[in-house]
Amino acid sequence: MQRIYYCSTFVALKNYQTQMMTLLQIQQNPIDYFPILLQLIIAIGFVAVMMGVSHGLGPKRKTDDKLINFECGIEQEGNARQPLAVKYFIVAILFVLFDVEVIFFYPYAINFKSLGWEGFAAVVMFVGFFILGFTYVIKKGALKWED
Repeated sequence: MQRIYYCSTFVALKNYQTQMMTLLQIQQNPIDYFPILLQLIIAIGFVAVMMGVSHGLGPKRKTDDKLINFECGIEQEGNARQPLAVKYFIVAILFVLFDVEVIFFYPYAINFKSLGWEGFAAVVMFVGFFILGFTYVIKKGALKWED
């Protein structure tokens, strides 16, 4: 009996393998990708034609007002190379970093019952690293606004 079971399993596996090989042979025909290639060629052609028509038919009046750099409609004054406070960027990067870390709590909240004690230990370790990073940021003074 055992031998027949293994034999029937092997035959079923062999039939599945031949069916998959047949499907793979059908899907490997290059002509099946012709509609995708045609759509790509039409899309690129449409963009090229529209850009050419707009460049060819559009007005070409270059004035001094059009050639200056445009910055939000405000007249330029001062040097653009003056130093900028980096604290804004540091706070923004830290916000994104800690915000992304909080997002990783969502899968745990969904599956906390099925994860058991191993999942709980992993989350405790994750929170530990989270708090360790936060204390490092506070000790370095990255969140202080005054100099």
